[in-house]
Amino acid sequence: MKGDYGGNKLGDARSYKYVIVGGGMVAGYAIKGIRQKDPSGSILVISKEADVPYERPALTKKLWLDNEFTEEDIKIGAENHPNVTFKFNTTVNKINRQYKTIMLTDNPTIHYEQLLLATGSEPRSIKGPADPHVLVFRKWSDYRKLRKFSGENQHVVIIGGGYVGTELASSLTQNNTKVTMIFPKKKLGEGKFPEDIRAEYEATFKKNGVEILSNQLAQSYQRQGDHLIVVTKDGSEITADTIIIGLGVTPRIELAQDSKLILADGGVKVNKYLQTSDPSIWSAGDIASYPDQILGRQRIEHVDHARFSGELVGQNMAGAHLVYKHTPYFYSMIFDISWKAVGNINPVLQSVFDQRNHGYIIYFLDKDKLVGVLIWNVSVDLDDVRSLLADPPANNNDLVGSIKEK
Repeated sequence: MKGDYGGNKLGDARSYKYVIVGGGMVAGYAIKGIRQKDPSGSILVISKEADVPYERPALTKKLWLDNEFTEEDIKIGAENHPNVTFKFNTTVNKINRQYKTIMLTDNPTIHYEQLLLATGSEPRSIKGPADPHVLVFRKWSDYRKLRKFSGENQHVVIIGGGYVGTELASSLTQNNTKVTMIFPKKKLGEGKFPEDIRAEYEATFKKNGVEILSNQLAQSYQRQGDHLIVVTKDGSEITADTIIIGLGVTPRIELAQDSKLILADGGVKVNKYLQTSDPSIWSAGDIASYPDQILGRQRIEHVDHARFSGELVGQNMAGAHLVYKHTPYFYSMIFDISWKAVGNINPVLQSVFDQRNHGYIIYFLDKDKLVGVLIWNVSVDLDDVRSLLADPPANNNDLVGSIKEK
């Protein structure tokens, strides 16, 4: 691993066979994919972060809940491959598709043969001054800071009721930290789960001591002496030792947009090989709008997609010409609830409940067509779920019992 430029000179530019813009999970798995087909071609990774690629989901879950799992375990291992150069804390300003070059923030020009856009997503925030105890939680460095600010009955206020907010509320509560959650919906999980399990979901947080302030829109925060104050739309003030902002993310597509690549679904449009409208530029992970073989065109912001699309796009950059056939799942774990899903699980859709001994399998129908499956505290083979979505029974009454438990 190198921390600065290597590569070969090409005119006034450094030249690399593969350039990856973004240093997250997709980059880590893309390097793995490239090296399966090309053991030595030069790779440059340009990252806004200061760390080598790592498994992001562990930041809100496993690192908090498994004492034998350490920070060293979250590294994907991209730094261990030969002829890989990393440029950290760096942004790409411009792509020149005609000359196959990119321009960096500190002005050097880099030439590429194959370029991967894996810029991921930008977390949303609210108004307030920069403060070490306010974390727009997304990165490994955020986890390190939160570790110092948690425990010893510290009070952490979490703004947002999505993945980051709920998972950290669970993990912090189990690590001797007082947690208050603030979110604008009337109920936790509203619009995400059918009411029967949504109620169980919210009750689990309350049972474990999480204070829930629903129907509250956090507008800003400010420092007041030793504490922080969150101010809501109705003027309420909530005191905190530390604030976590977990308000979802926005795909980083400005570079692709400025480069006149074709966009779709709020992301970068790719074909079944994860290739953009420019044959030398590829995309995967959060920003890629790709043709899913079961679900149709999708843009998915989740770890399973980052891993599989990252590895396959790396193989294809190195000449493999493989079709992306994986249909990703998404999941979460909070307290004693573990759920997984494939497809569209919007609770406004018609649903069929399949009650099992310890949980549910819920089938979601759009105009009588099966479009999504939610697995709630049940262990199944997800390939069985994918097979069902690809070839559902003619009669929806036959859905119940159609998926075997492990």
